[in-house]
Amino acid sequence: MIGLGTMGRNLLLNMADHGFEVTGYDKDPRMLAKLEEDGKEKNLKGHASLEEFVQSLELPRRIVLLVPAGPIVDSVISELQPLLEAGDMIIDSGNSHFTDTSRRAEDLSKTNIHFFGMGISGGEEGARFGPSMMPGGDKQAYTAMKEILEAVSAKVNGEPCVTYIGPGASGHFVKMVHNGIEYAMMQLLAEAYDIMKNSLGYSNEQIESTFKEWNSGRMKSFLMEVTADVFKFKDEKTGKLLIDLIKDEAKSKGTGKWTSQVSMDLYLPIPTINEAVSTRDLSKLKKLRVALSEAFDKPEIKIENPEQFIVDLENALYFSMIVSYAQGLHLLTQASEAYKYELKLDEIAKIWRGGCIIRAELLQDIYAAYQAKPNLEHLFEDKNIQEKIAGTLSGVRNVCSTAINHGIGIPAFASALTYFDSLRTANLPSNLTQAQRDFFGAHTFERTDEEGIFHANWNAAN
Repeated sequence: MIGLGTMGRNLLLNMADHGFEVTGYDKDPRMLAKLEEDGKEKNLKGHASLEEFVQSLELPRRIVLLVPAGPIVDSVISELQPLLEAGDMIIDSGNSHFTDTSRRAEDLSKTNIHFFGMGISGGEEGARFGPSMMPGGDKQAYTAMKEILEAVSAKVNGEPCVTYIGPGASGHFVKMVHNGIEYAMMQLLAEAYDIMKNSLGYSNEQIESTFKEWNSGRMKSFLMEVTADVFKFKDEKTGKLLIDLIKDEAKSKGTGKWTSQVSMDLYLPIPTINEAVSTRDLSKLKKLRVALSEAFDKPEIKIENPEQFIVDLENALYFSMIVSYAQGLHLLTQASEAYKYELKLDEIAKIWRGGCIIRAELLQDIYAAYQAKPNLEHLFEDKNIQEKIAGTLSGVRNVCSTAINHGIGIPAFASALTYFDSLRTANLPSNLTQAQRDFFGAHTFERTDEEGIFHANWNAAN
């Protein structure tokens, strides 16, 4: 393992727990000392010298990188290359952009060094006790690592939460989309919190109790579980609930943005994921938000039937979670065709059921949908999913209209509903858009009554 920070060290300890002989390299002596301390039962040692580290490995060498994405990965590979031999393999397990992974794979293939990119989800606890892993690229290298990866991965019903994703940079692409879905789900939970707090007037204790109750039902998920726990966590310094002391400016590391960018490149709409990315950016405009909150009055808030409204909110959240997964999976379907990734959506849903941040009860239904019809174009086409959506629609419509009338921003909820309503509409008003484009730019249009490409002399109407 190169990179003995929290994730790299924990994954290495996980491998050691499963009986594999492992070692690590890090330039920081503190990380080497931490590996030795945490791995003393297994007598784990690391190396401060890259040459000694490489020479300590059996052939063919299997080297996992868990270093920050970007130029550092290229730097490490450059340092490694002269020390390696044909047949050795490098596995990049950071959050690398998939285009970088494609470039590195092509470059290393010329040197007979095997390379593949592997997304890992589950955070530090997942790395230590069982993550979900998404390896893609050099299949020969994956085969050499398969026993190790299956052993250390999370398990659901005894099945490992790792599978060969596909050729090229597919592993990192799938992990990127996983993170985009994660952004959407986190934003939806934040909006539900906002509605409970500012429309229903719930206390933190009531919000925690509500999320906990929801987590015991159909919305059982890792993110729901940790969200409930947030609302009972007390600050060590003040003794107050920490949630009330955290500044409302969200940060990000870029994977959500990458998901939005590639969706635009592929002309595939994922508006709920996009709104989640945009809202993190909007949250940083704190000074402006405070000024505008004082400049405009807020509508009066009144919930006629709070008992029914909280039921509607659960329906709205469940509906929007389905939409978030559907958008991400639709993007994977389009990318698989465009980039020839040969993705198996059922296998991806299967390995997301355990270990990863977006693991949820709902993924069992999604897995079943793609198993029943592997070539499913969109999750909404599945009959079981359609039934689940149908039971939530009155609730999500009530929540969205109420929040809007109360002046509460709900970009993720509103985009999820609008996406659904647009996608189920046989005739969109896009005919007008095409008419406008042809009017001012002669961009042409197609007709409903005749095949071909047409242009109208719009000025003749004046």
